[in-house]
Amino acid sequence: MTTTAAPARAAGRHFVSRPTDSFGFREILYAKAEGIARITINRPQAYNAYSTAALEELATAFRDASFDDAVGVVVLTGAGDRAFCTGGDVKEYADAYVGTPRDYWKYMALFRAYIESILNTGKPVIARINGMAVGGGNESQLACDLSVIAQHASLKQVGTHVGSVACGGATQWLPIVVGDRRAREMLFLNEPVPADQALAWGLVNRVAPSVRKDDTWVETATAEQIALAQKGRDGYRIDLSRLDATVDDLARRLLASFPECARYTKQQTNFWKDLAWHQTVRHAQDWLSLHYACWEPVEGMRAFTEKRPARYALLRERAAQGGSSEAPWGAPVRDCRSCGAANLPAAHTHCGLCGTPLS
Repeated sequence: MTTTAAPARAAGRHFVSRPTDSFGFREILYAKAEGIARITINRPQAYNAYSTAALEELATAFRDASFDDAVGVVVLTGAGDRAFCTGGDVKEYADAYVGTPRDYWKYMALFRAYIESILNTGKPVIARINGMAVGGGNESQLACDLSVIAQHASLKQVGTHVGSVACGGATQWLPIVVGDRRAREMLFLNEPVPADQALAWGLVNRVAPSVRKDDTWVETATAEQIALAQKGRDGYRIDLSRLDATVDDLARRLLASFPECARYTKQQTNFWKDLAWHQTVRHAQDWLSLHYACWEPVEGMRAFTEKRPARYALLRERAAQGGSSEAPWGAPVRDCRSCGAANLPAAHTHCGLCGTPLS
């Protein structure tokens, strides 16, 4: 049996394989072996919500995997067994972006770069859904080519309940993937879609058993059994070994194909996703950043961080009564004739600068 020797590496070639430890990532884990790159959001303390820094690291890792000829398949996942990804870090939103909406426009540019790095890898990307995929987490798995979900996991959108709109992939791609009516159900109701339902709807490709009672697999776990397993009670536990086996099997089968044909197949198949994305996402970036100056995201983010129900009815009642639902104290339309302060909120009765009653 004869073999053909690999040609010598061309001097000065830019796109050589780079060691993963050379990146110095802090928010993600990155590994490459046997033709598979594995990218893991490593923020389990925040249910693998991505931070601003994580978005930059994710895009960098996907670009490296895209350019590395030793990589044929990419796997995206989250650390632990509770969450694949729960979207953006709401605490960071409340602390960093509610006060400076213009910076949220910049943040959205980083999010776009991350999502587009998945679309533009030129290689199949598998979402290994090891726990709940919420908000931008579901949008992340929608950006991938194939998805395998653990049976205890679920998918969910949350935009209209937290003062945002799920236009980072969900409004664009859910109608393509699950159809118009199911897309609207997910986007308006924001209710979780269990793993088996996700498979039936076409949101994922495979469901892997992930609940065990003692040494026995529970092939079709109930919601009660899943809850017991997540708490580690009554002999139940979460086991991701069959999820890993299913993902690895898919990855090996994907590697048994020609790389350039796989790249162009991905490009052609991305047509509808690209069309919907590029027709809407720049507009979404601007609208979301402007909307951050309104009351809805402030109330939604504060309710989330304070662990209380958001006051949806209050905002609706104020609007129905002719008041402001855009700003807590009304539009900045009043002036103080005493000190000359301008653009005071409509609901203020006294000047906030000099204390004079406003007429």
